[in-house]
Amino acid sequence: MKVGLVQRWHPTVTPEQSGRHPLHWAACGGHEELVSFLIEHGAPVDKSDDCGWSPLMIASSAGREQVVRLMIGRGANVNTKNNGGHSALQYAASKNHHEIVSILMNNWADVNLQDKLGATPLHRAASKGNIRAMIPILQCNRCSINLQDSEGNTPLHLACEEERLEAVRLLLEHGASTQICNKARKTALEMTSCPSIRRLAHMNEM
Repeated sequence: MKVGLVQRWHPTVTPEQSGRHPLHWAACGGHEELVSFLIEHGAPVDKSDDCGWSPLMIASSAGREQVVRLMIGRGANVNTKNNGGHSALQYAASKNHHEIVSILMNNWADVNLQDKLGATPLHRAASKGNIRAMIPILQCNRCSINLQDSEGNTPLHLACEEERLEAVRLLLEHGASTQICNKARKTALEMTSCPSIRRLAHMNEM
């Protein structure tokens, strides 16, 4: 019966077309029992599709908390990167799946892992104003809050540019620097015209 379920999930896409296998689809759908069944019957837990996505990345992006727990328990590599250099933690942070962010970090996901554009999970969360995802990242003593991406932007630059007031507040409370310049020679505050953000930064410097 389980095999039949696998065949019905995505009947128009074959492994040859996407590089995805039943375990990828099971992880995406949050089908814990089937994920366990497939791994027990030999499915490689870290098998990547054509774009380098592992089943754990897919589950993390889709918000499948219990599947993430299960796959980590079965030995999934939390720091695998896909073709864009993105990690499971980066996807969870980008989607504001804060429970999954915490699970991954509690299992030694690299909080400072950078993608091909130099962005970290904190860059992604800060740019979208994903406060709940930012909190466990910033509370981690391994977090390098001022890392710069390929354009020289820190997470604070991106939060300011996108006018994410609460994200800016949180970053400043955790020691984000307002003095770092990006490759355009702009500080984070020069990336925004938002009066509330400028007032907040001024108060932080007092």
